[in-house]
This record gives sequence, C-alpha cells and structure tokens, in this order.
Amino acid sequence: MGTAGPVRRYWKTDREQESALTDAHNPKLDEHPASNAEKNPDDWTTGGEPMTGAQASYLKTLSEEAKDPEAFDDKLSKAEASKRIDALKQAVGR
Repeated sequence: MGTAGPVRRYWKTDREQESALTDAHNPKLDEHPASNAEKNPDDWTTGGEPMTGAQASYLKTLSEEAKDPEAFDDKLSKAEASKRIDALKQAVGR
C-alpha cells in the first residue's frame, strides 16, 4: 500500500477561511434577493432551444383552461413558450 501523499491546505488558518467566507458576497443578505431571478425570455441564452417538457405540459393545460387550443404549439422555443405561458396565465387569472 502506498501513502496518500501530502495533505493540501487551501487556507493557512481557520481565521483566514472564516474571513474569506464572510467577506464574500452572500446573496442571502441581498436586500432584493430575487431582483435578477427573472430575465426577459428574449435575453435567455437558451431561449431559441425547443421548449421543455414541463413548459409543453403547462402550456397545454393553460390552453385548455383558456379554451384556446390554438395557443398550444409544440414547435415553440423556450422563450416563445414562456411568453405564451405568461399571457395565458393572465388570461385565466393565475
């Protein structure tokens, strides 16, 4: 059996580690933690990809609730589906 080798230390002292952790930005302490949680779908880097299965399912449900079957289109992108979902949610009062 060989030896595991030297133990690497990333912090010289516990105090340095604690200081680095407390000095780092803590999103839990933000005054408005969700301020960047929602992005405009037009700005999504993956917005042009096909909508997700969850989006398709929710869009189908909303289009049925709104009695607007034409609102469901399985060829929508993620961004297009998101916009349509938002519009249908407003239409059905969600």
